[in-house]
Amino acid sequence: MAKQRVLFLCNANSARSLMAEALLRHMAGQHFEAYSAGVEPDQPHRATLEALDRLGVNSDGLASEPLETYAGQYFDSVIILCEKTQQQCREWPGDAGELLFWDILDPRLSAREDAYAQALQEIRTRLQLWLNVKRRET
Repeated sequence: MAKQRVLFLCNANSARSLMAEALLRHMAGQHFEAYSAGVEPDQPHRATLEALDRLGVNSDGLASEPLETYAGQYFDSVIILCEKTQQQCREWPGDAGELLFWDILDPRLSAREDAYAQALQEIRTRLQLWLNVKRRET
């Protein structure tokens, strides 16, 4: 069976979407190909990579990509992780089996010391629930 393709989108592609990409590869890479992109891509935030490392999740090869990189491609699931991107991607410029919206707070905008760890945990919890649904569908 072919791996399902999943694209995670957020504004800068420097924290939340990179976390989701790395986590999905870590949790279920044998069943999914994970990608991420941003509407206004920046670069992987150091605190993002550190939070992944503390959780034991490989961050090798993570890079901030523009949304246009994936325009016109098919994804089984496109998961938008912030409201700003959701507003800009109402009409995803590719083809998707499902388009989901998970509003995860941007850790870059938080003064909390554990903001990145908190965002990572929230994404992990949502991914676990989503993977449970996917397993039941197959």
